[in-house]
Amino acid sequence: MHLVHTALLALAALPAALSFTPGFPYGSEKVRGVNLGGWLLLEPWITPSIFDNTGNDAIVDEWTFCQYQDYNTALGVLQNHWNTWITESDVAAIAAAGLNHIRIPIGYWAFEVGPGEPFIQGQLPYLQSAVQWASTYGLHVIVDLHGAPGSQNGYDNSGHRMSYPTWQSNQTNIQRTDDVIKTIASMFAGQENVVPIIAPLNEPAGYIGSSMMDPLKQYYLDSYGNIRYPYGTSQQGNTVEMIHDAFQPLSYWNGWETPPNFDGVMMDTHIYQVFSDSDVAMSEQQHISAACQTQSTLSNFDLWLAVGEWSTAITDCATYLNGRGYGARYDGTYPGSTYVGSCNGWTGSASSFSSSYKTFLRQFWEAQVISYEKADGWLMWTWKTESADEWSYQAGLANGWIPQNPTNLQYPTICG
Repeated sequence: MHLVHTALLALAALPAALSFTPGFPYGSEKVRGVNLGGWLLLEPWITPSIFDNTGNDAIVDEWTFCQYQDYNTALGVLQNHWNTWITESDVAAIAAAGLNHIRIPIGYWAFEVGPGEPFIQGQLPYLQSAVQWASTYGLHVIVDLHGAPGSQNGYDNSGHRMSYPTWQSNQTNIQRTDDVIKTIASMFAGQENVVPIIAPLNEPAGYIGSSMMDPLKQYYLDSYGNIRYPYGTSQQGNTVEMIHDAFQPLSYWNGWETPPNFDGVMMDTHIYQVFSDSDVAMSEQQHISAACQTQSTLSNFDLWLAVGEWSTAITDCATYLNGRGYGARYDGTYPGSTYVGSCNGWTGSASSFSSSYKTFLRQFWEAQVISYEKADGWLMWTWKTESADEWSYQAGLANGWIPQNPTNLQYPTICG
């Protein structure tokens, strides 16, 4: 009986393993993409005017944006933003720039709002429109759950800024998140050619220790099944699970969700050089060297691996980057930071950038692209911003520090 059972299990597993075919040839073709940040989930630094126009300094994230305003007022601003921030012309421009993926951050509240939660819904038709536009222009979509109940990191980009994340400390939060992933997987089931990847949780705060990592790892395992078998169907889908490294070194994840027991899992790592005093104190050449030095780690990992967020910014000077009400490390206005220099000329409109700074941005962009293609590719953060062009792919294209074709490199040997 045991032998027969084992054989049946092996037979049952075989066709599923053989039939997994993602909607993009990961591992043989590079992911080259961009994030649609600050669209279906508000971020104060991407659209500071939306927050400034409230006239209320207590509004620091989407939670408080909905909590401290009249419903119809907040809804009107959100709907206008959803209709205008990203349109079909943006998706067409992304495709025309030689990119093949867009990553779309969205919060759990687009799918379900619980008692006592102030969030306003209405995002899903825009997500579905973006998927249709992507299909029209030959792009692939990563649907990225950027905010979970209780917040997985306490960042404003989770929708709810707080001093310490609480997602992991409440099983109801985790179950609600599981249900959202099931909903996303069923929503796009059979559309793997357009939506080849679901990312079940952005940037969980693994640095707080096992209280996060233990439930997170179980959640990743559960998400694998929820993504691969939408709503418990016996038919395996071809959607890739993209898991974030939770700010752990890649070596921490060696052997995690690897074949033969798992297939179609991609690791997501985010690389920024602006969120510490030591980062913003580096010289331009040190920033380039730091990018080049990522190659050895990125080229030697046992899952598909993409750098799902990165930037050409080398300061944290963008307004509200560290949170509404906080200043910058670079100019010493962030609590506990040390002055490096004035923020003038480092952020804002590209029209204020010196020619040498724009040349550096091109070099830094290329050094990162070259390095991240030692892995399976990259998605830059972010497509557009109101007033921080050093972060904007769109501004980089318009001002020459990002090429119209991402393989058209001026500094192909910048990393040696």
